[in-house]
Amino acid sequence: MVSIEDCQREITLMLSRSKTKVIAPTATLGLLRVFVDQKKKDFSEREVHKAYANAVRSMQALLQHNLHIGAKWEDAYASRTLPKYGVLQERAGRFELLAPYTTHAQILEQWIPTEIRTYIEQKLGMIPKLSSQSFRAEVAQDVDRFVDLLEKNIEINPANFEFICFSVIRIHLEKFACRIYRDTRAASHDKGVDISTNFGVVYQIKKLRVVTQKVCDAIAAELQSNFDKQRLDDGKVILVIDDIRKEFKDFLINMKIQSITKSDLLKLARQFEDQEDREKVLRVIHDEFRREYASRFD
Repeated sequence: MVSIEDCQREITLMLSRSKTKVIAPTATLGLLRVFVDQKKKDFSEREVHKAYANAVRSMQALLQHNLHIGAKWEDAYASRTLPKYGVLQERAGRFELLAPYTTHAQILEQWIPTEIRTYIEQKLGMIPKLSSQSFRAEVAQDVDRFVDLLEKNIEINPANFEFICFSVIRIHLEKFACRIYRDTRAASHDKGVDISTNFGVVYQIKKLRVVTQKVCDAIAAELQSNFDKQRLDDGKVILVIDDIRKEFKDFLINMKIQSITKSDLLKLARQFEDQEDREKVLRVIHDEFRREYASRFD
């Protein structure tokens, strides 16, 4: 007999594979709730969608935000995603909720929301709280608290790194009547421009540490491949990076590629003297998260 631990392992795997939205665990939760309430195991695709949407709403109420929970419904979630984890099996255009999920439904129904909440809290850190203007104002009152929040949250994952770097650079450049724009989705591995500007400079953001010649050479080769020689020669490509050893920073400077480290960004953030500027940074961070992580599930 397949144990509840096997189910929990599959749900943990679903969570680990979630990117911008938690889909499979939330859909599983919705189906289990229907089974617990109605003993229903047979579903149409529309009924699977409805169970999912109800679970998204309940999780949003539990979390008190809509970041990372809920994606626009796709037919493939019922026909491919959930069967891959042994939750559903398609039979003549309908879908059967399978054991051992039905066997352990009551326990899993209580366990899954806690796991989803823990996963999202670990992934997003303090970001959801930035939706509150009063919280942003409170944090922005004190420079040390402001920088501490940035420092703790910038480390969580590549998306946090990108959004926080972008926000600090954006508010800094606005002081000089310069505008910048994020051109890609976070951590998209597209190797192209992450941030463009209205003055010809482009930024590429990478959450990695350049501590070996091999890594440095790979970055240099990638930049030379992705950007034309004129732009590189004009010094209009800037690399935003976690950290880089001095000799490799000098190596890139010789190629006319500037690098900005996480430490540089935090020092820049500390130089925002006006509380209003610090509040703007926090607002932009949340806006960027909302742009990519906010729910759409209808």
